[in-house]
Parts: sequence; structure tokens; C-alpha cells
Amino acid sequence: MHKSDAEFLTKTQFLDSLSDEARLHLLAALKPVKLSAGERLMSQGEAGDCFYIIRSGTGVVSVEKDVVLKPIAIVGPGETVGEIAVLTGERRSAHVDAQTDMRLWKLDGVGVESICSRHPEVWQFLTEVVAARFARSTVIADRTIGKYVINEFVGRGGWSIVYKGVHATLNMPVAIKMLRHNLAAQPEFLDGFENEASIIGGLNHENIVKVYDIEHLYRTVFIIMEYVQGRALSSILRSVKRLPLTRALHILLQVCSGLEYAHKSGIVHGDVKPSNILIREEDKAKILDFGLACAPGTIRSSMAGTPHYAAPEQINKGLLDERSDIYSLGIAAYRIITGHYAFSASDARSLLRMHLTADIPDPRSLVPDLPDELYTFLTRATRKNPAERYQNIGRIINELEPLSERLGVQVASESTDHQNMKSLLLLYRNEHREMIERLVADFGSEINKTGAVLCEADYKKS
Repeated sequence: MHKSDAEFLTKTQFLDSLSDEARLHLLAALKPVKLSAGERLMSQGEAGDCFYIIRSGTGVVSVEKDVVLKPIAIVGPGETVGEIAVLTGERRSAHVDAQTDMRLWKLDGVGVESICSRHPEVWQFLTEVVAARFARSTVIADRTIGKYVINEFVGRGGWSIVYKGVHATLNMPVAIKMLRHNLAAQPEFLDGFENEASIIGGLNHENIVKVYDIEHLYRTVFIIMEYVQGRALSSILRSVKRLPLTRALHILLQVCSGLEYAHKSGIVHGDVKPSNILIREEDKAKILDFGLACAPGTIRSSMAGTPHYAAPEQINKGLLDERSDIYSLGIAAYRIITGHYAFSASDARSLLRMHLTADIPDPRSLVPDLPDELYTFLTRATRKNPAERYQNIGRIINELEPLSERLGVQVASESTDHQNMKSLLLLYRNEHREMIERLVADFGSEINKTGAVLCEADYKKS
């Protein structure tokens, strides 16, 4: 490979984030290709066994429907084409034709597998490519996840990337959470991600986000969840620093209600913090992200949780139970009520040491008019010894409810909301009964995932 070509490649998006060793392996696997203007590089519907990096020239990406070509993008130097099909094993979703003379490098699927197995950061890059493609693509085939279609990008975290989508037939909005490909290749992360889906899938509470489905596609896993319009509590706190006491109490009691339900269902959340609490209209709260959830009595082999909110027993890899969530809730509530982190340090090690040895600063030094009930909650929930904390969430609710009544804080359950009803009339012939019953059963299964109930009644038309 010519020196100028190697220098060009190392500056492309595909290579600039890779280690020197990964770059060398990748460069050695690339094969030069030339294309004249008007020639087709790849065809919609064909097997995706390779992808290309463009050195020079431009190409037109187009989708064919009813023998009509619809151009959707122009690709040029430094960009990659065809990588989605290689990554996913799906067939090509579009044509690519040379708009001008082109020079490219080709990397076959076997080469990708080999390099990814030795250099996981290549998977990380491919995840970002897929994430961007899902977010901006106009090609439906590139945005379909089972029965769901991605509409827009929402956000990304250490484990996953989240999109807003819709159920293709029910037109029901959903959140679609995709595990990053480099983590999907690691059994411990994959197990944790699927564990989250199975855990939340069994929960049904107004203050816990619902899981509808799980899809294994594109060499990774997608969790299909209830889409909740709102803001993370952490985002709100960046805007207002601290919440008024009545608003803080309103949200706190809802989170307590959700956690109490999870605990009674045999689940410890394991990562209670403001970024995992979503606030929607009228300050309705939803608990998110059960990726670190476990059964009471679990002992982890490694520290799990977020340093600012981790319980001492999480840091010491000790036994986790409901009281671990109570500690994290108390530390989170300290920030919500006072506007300050309970513990703050320049490095994670010092921060964790403070959780193990230091008491929280006096909350009344920051909020002088703090009611006795909230003062007691903050100081008792955050004690280092689990035996000295509240032993269950119910005790916290019992102590805070009189204060909520005194302050006029209403925490209404959504389960008491008015229920709507929609009637459907289906007319069919006798010979279609078996097919109709099967379709209704499938439809009912999908409807039930939303928390709604499908009621059936048979009538004979006279």
C-alpha cells in the first residue's frame, strides 16, 4: 500500500479511533478496487459479504421500489458503504452506483470477523455506525427491529443506545434500547442486558417503566419498552439545582412506591440515582434501567453501581438487598433536596472511601427549614451499617406520608385513572373462523403488552 494511501486511511472515521495494532491488521486485510463512472458497486437484495472504504470519487445510494430508483444519499472519500449488511448478515438494503470514477478498499466479512475477535474496539465503531444509520436512515429496511420501526435517536449510555420507535401495526410508540455490539459479544454484558428485560417484563407498576418485547437482531439485542415522554431527574437538577420540598417529596414517594413493589417482587434495583428516574407531565415518576438488578442476598464478584450513589456493601462486594437501594435512594434524595452531592471528590477512589467512612453532611446546613421527617429519612437511610437503616421501603413511606398530607402533596395512583374503551365489530364468514381466531389471539397478545385488556364476545348476525 502506498504511503499516501496509508496516511489517508488512518485519518478516516473508520480508523482514527482504533489502536495501532488494530489498524495494522485492518490495513493488511484491505484490497484495492477501481470503479468507472456508471458502474454498480453493490445491488439491493444481494448478500452482504463485504464492505468498502472510499478513497476517491463519489457514489449514489438509491433504493429500488416498483422498478423505480430513488436516490437517498451521496457517499464520498473517507466514508464506508455496505458495513451494515456485513455486520448484520442481512441482505443489502440499497444499490450503490459510481457517480464518478472511484477508488475503494474492500474488506470481506471473514476479515471483519477476524479483526473484531482480536480487537473489540472495531465492534465499538460498528455500533456507532449502526446507531447513526438507524437514527438518520430513510430506508425502512435499515430501521426495522422485528415488529417495530425506529423513528429517532434519543440518547446513549455506557451499555446501550436508545431510540424512539413505533409498533409497525398497532402504531404504538415505544422506546427501543440497543446493546452496544462490543458488549453483545461479551457474555456477562449480554446476560445482564437480557436479565433487565426479563426482570422488568414481569413487573407491572405505574412507577416502573414497562418492557414489551425483546429482539435478537443485527448481532445484538434490543429491549422494546414503554415510551415515556419526559426528562431524567438528573437533567432537571442540572437546570434548577434543587427541587422545592413539596415537589421533592412528591417524586420521592412515587419512587418509594415503585421500589417497594420491586422489592416485594424479589428484585433489588442496584443502581438508584436521578438519571434512572424519569419525570413526565404532572411530575409523574418512572424508574428506569434495571440492568444491575438482582435478587436480595446476591453477592457480586465486582463493584456494581454508580460511585456517587453506591452503598458501602456494593463497594465492598458484600451482600446486597433492599437496604442497598434504600442507601442509594437516600443519597439521591440528598441531592434532590439540598442541591448538592452528599459526597464529592476529584477521583472515584476517594469518593468510594467517603461512602465507606464518612457521614453525610448535615442537610440542615443547606436547607435550614428541612422538616424533621425528611431530616430523619436522609440521615437514617444513609447509615453505613445496613442494620441501622430502614429495613424496608414501607417504613419510609409510613414516616413520610403524614408530612405529605400536612404539606398538601397528592400522590395519586394511575391505577385509579379513568379507563377508556374502544369497540370493534368484526364481520366474517364461517369458513374464515379459524384464521380469524388466530389473528385475534395474536392481536390480543400485542394489546396485553400495553397493559390494556382485550375482551371478546361472539354474536351471530341474523
